[in-house]
Amino acid sequence: MALKVFLTGASTGIGEAFARHYAREGVQLGLVARSGDKLEALAATLSPRPAIYSVDVRDRAGMNTAAADFIQRFGVPDIVIANAGVSKGTLTEHAEDIDVFQQIFDINVIGMVNTFHPFIVPMREAKQGTLVGIASVAGFRGIPGGGAYSASKAAAIKYCESLRVELKRDGIAVVTICPGYIRTPMTAVNRFKMPFIIGVEDAVKRFARAIERKASFAVIPWKMGMAARVLRILPNWLYDLAFTRMPRKPRDDELKKKDAA
Repeated sequence: MALKVFLTGASTGIGEAFARHYAREGVQLGLVARSGDKLEALAATLSPRPAIYSVDVRDRAGMNTAAADFIQRFGVPDIVIANAGVSKGTLTEHAEDIDVFQQIFDINVIGMVNTFHPFIVPMREAKQGTLVGIASVAGFRGIPGGGAYSASKAAAIKYCESLRVELKRDGIAVVTICPGYIRTPMTAVNRFKMPFIIGVEDAVKRFARAIERKASFAVIPWKMGMAARVLRILPNWLYDLAFTRMPRKPRDDELKKKDAA
């Protein structure tokens, strides 16, 4: 019987690479993204053809409907990957960035909850399944100019950890994956050097191996994991000295001015 995978944020970047990787292995996919046009274009290139759902992960009812449809058509998925996420530069002193903070938390954290929620009871009844949360090494320490993103990914890491312990006795695995820098549209706007950056296809192959072995926690690439561990144990005075002058991710209005120039 073919493996069944339900994936959010599937229309671009890591999500698109995940979809292509699993399709090559003959997996029955359920793909979720906000852009129906992009999903349809992607689905047309994949075999077996995936089920597609044009849903925003912030839409709880929409996610419940998509999950119910997938289960009715194909059965309980073996793997659910909460990949949908957004990264934007934010500065707290700008009033307009407060809405950006809300958007980032709603997508990166509540969107993950909305993705997992409708599958937990069916997986518990089946006594099997794997839930995968895509977090980030940015959740290890606060990144200047990226307070919303770092905080949301720290929350995602701790949420997945809590869920892993909650569901362990039910036979449901929870895998937390923390990517370092991956070549995707999300990182293309960064104006600073990105150490140990790897291509998205390479990254997804490594993610898939971690999922297959049901690793509880994986940082990919491993070199970034080593660097992140060092950052976590740095005393605050040394971390502050190193990162105070670090170039920050541009805010939305800065990107618009650059595009208009």
